[in-house]
Formats: sequence, structure tokens, C-alpha cells
Amino acid sequence: MKHTYLYPRAALTVDCVVFGFDEQELRVLLIERGLEPFKGHWALPGGFVRLDETLDEAAFRELKEETGLEKVFLEQLYTFSTVDRDPRERVISVAYYALTKLADHRTRAATDAADAQWFRISQIPALAFDHADIFSKALERLRGKLTYQPIGFELLPAKFTLSQLQRLYEAVLGTALDKRNFRKKVLSYDLLIPLNEQLREGPHRPAQLFRFNPVRYERLKKKGFLFEL
Repeated sequence: MKHTYLYPRAALTVDCVVFGFDEQELRVLLIERGLEPFKGHWALPGGFVRLDETLDEAAFRELKEETGLEKVFLEQLYTFSTVDRDPRERVISVAYYALTKLADHRTRAATDAADAQWFRISQIPALAFDHADIFSKALERLRGKLTYQPIGFELLPAKFTLSQLQRLYEAVLGTALDKRNFRKKVLSYDLLIPLNEQLREGPHRPAQLFRFNPVRYERLKKKGFLFEL
């Protein structure tokens, strides 16, 4: 049975802030819009939610269609509902942030995206719509969550050195960390599996490689364990 609604309904979209780490700097994935409004401007990947899909399904679909990314860490961020945020019509956007390993994914522009590129977070161009506000909110969330949940490992290779891990935290938090204290605290949680492998970085001595232990983390979390850095 069809229903008639008394009030106009707003359109619903999803927008995704995708973070990646190149072992030196934190980056964000942007698309160049191929259609109006804001044709030729850089924006976050995203689009309208279809009637037959959930918000999560829409976010994953838009990422795949516009950038080629699949199977990434994705979490709902915030709802943006400023009345005039989209010049086309009344649009409410549910934003997500995603974390991905740069080496594992090759981006490509598709559908209504003319291009897709990674930008340093310190060199982001002017963004379409209210996407600068969405990006700021996502970066704030990432910085906060990184200090109490080990989501940073989503940005690192499966095997990594302690120096790579520290550089990641410094890049995201935007501050230098004491090497000795950082390593002591990270190792004290017993969440890293030491590997019988080493990696040479530049002229320095080869460094031991580690792997994150998600099984142990989930087991400890059920007991009330709190990850803090």
C-alpha cells in the first residue's frame, strides 16, 4: 500500500574521508568532480543513497565506483545537515571515515569522478560543498581515536617496524614523540608479534619487523582492556 507524505523529504547522501599513510605523511583521497555542481573541483568521494541499500552499503559502493577502493576499514563519522550545504536541493549527508594501506590499493576515477588522487593533509586544495568541514571532523576523530584504539594498524603494512609505527602516530597527531617512551609503552601491551625478519631503512641498522595481534586485542578488550598511547 502506497503512502502519501504530508511534508517534503530531504535527499540523503554519504561522503567518505579516506585516509592513507605513505610511511612519512598522512594523506587523504580526493576526487575531481566531473559533473555540476562544482565541476572540476576537488571533493570527497560519495553520492546519493539508493532506496534499496543501507548507509554502509552506499558508502562502500560509492568508494568502489568513484575510486576503485574495496574492503577498507570504514566507520560512520557524523551527520551534516546545514540547510544550504548543496545548491541542488535539500541534502543531508552521513559522513564516514575510512583507513587503508596505500600499497594495497590502486585508485582509479570512475562514474562521475574525473580523477582521483592522494593529497597530503597539509596541502589539501579548496573542496566542494562543505567537504572541508567534513574532512576537519574526520581528522579530529582519527586523532582522538588513535590514542585509545589501535586503528592505526589499518594504515600500516602487515609487517612493520617500530619506527614506522612511531612515524604514523607522529604524522596523524602532528607532534613529535619520545622514541624511548613510545616503544616502551607500545611493547608493554604485548599486542605486537615479533617476527624473525628485519627491514633496512636507509643507512641505519636493519630493524626488526612486527605484526599486530588482533586476536589478542579482541580477547583483552572483552576483559575491559583499554589501549592508550
